Amino acid sequence: MDVEYDFEKRYRLVREIIETLVLTVLMFLVIRLAVQNFNIDGMSMEPNLHNRELVLVDKWSYKFRPPARGDVIVFVAPPDPTQDYIKRIIGLPGDVVTVQGTQVYVNGKLLNEVYVNPRNQGNPYPSFKNVIVPPNSYFVLGDNRAGSSDSRDWGCVPDQNLIGRASLVYWPLGQNNNGLLPGVSQVYSQVGSPPTQGLNPKNVCPIQPQPQKVAANSIISVPLQKSTVVMLVMPCFVVGYARRKRSDK
Repeated sequence: MDVEYDFEKRYRLVREIIETLVLTVLMFLVIRLAVQNFNIDGMSMEPNLHNRELVLVDKWSYKFRPPARGDVIVFVAPPDPTQDYIKRIIGLPGDVVTVQGTQVYVNGKLLNEVYVNPRNQGNPYPSFKNVIVPPNSYFVLGDNRAGSSDSRDWGCVPDQNLIGRASLVYWPLGQNNNGLLPGVSQVYSQVGSPPTQGLNPKNVCPIQPQPQKVAANSIISVPLQKSTVVMLVMPCFVVGYARRKRSDK
């Protein structure tokens, strides 16, 4: 028996296992920093996002570009820091927003919001005119206008509350919205620059005091433990398979 060959074989096996584990942990950390899975709890984004659906949230893209009108975002809820909300960005910093009944204007342009179903249209809050979105904040609305607590209720979302952009619906299968969330930039293509005259500088969208971040568990709940396990196991299979293929050559 070749003792030296047997030792080398065992050493290579141990090294392969350690390298696979290290790479798996690194891949898992990168994935967790880049994306996060959330469970929707509520119907404020009907008919485009449904109750109990699982979505992936892109946490990196806003480090390289600013949020855009029409983006669906997840954020720490200004009225309650124990909750995360999911809404659609309507107004950017500096925009002037008017809500008259069910009609929404941005910088004087009426929006043709194709993502709002007439059956979900409504406005349980008072109308307002020419509200200015302050710097580093966003005016957001739920697609289910008749049943959404949003900027009409509690004001704008400060930039530091943003968690990321909802980008993918991945569970359950068979729904009418599986896959990437569609872009709606055409809705805002006619929105120009904010007007420079005729505005009341005091008519600013309110921002509630910055909350302390704690465990979030309401409209968007903390990622499920089962999903976290899957995210941990998947890189292990990928790395292990890749290294096995390399060893076979």
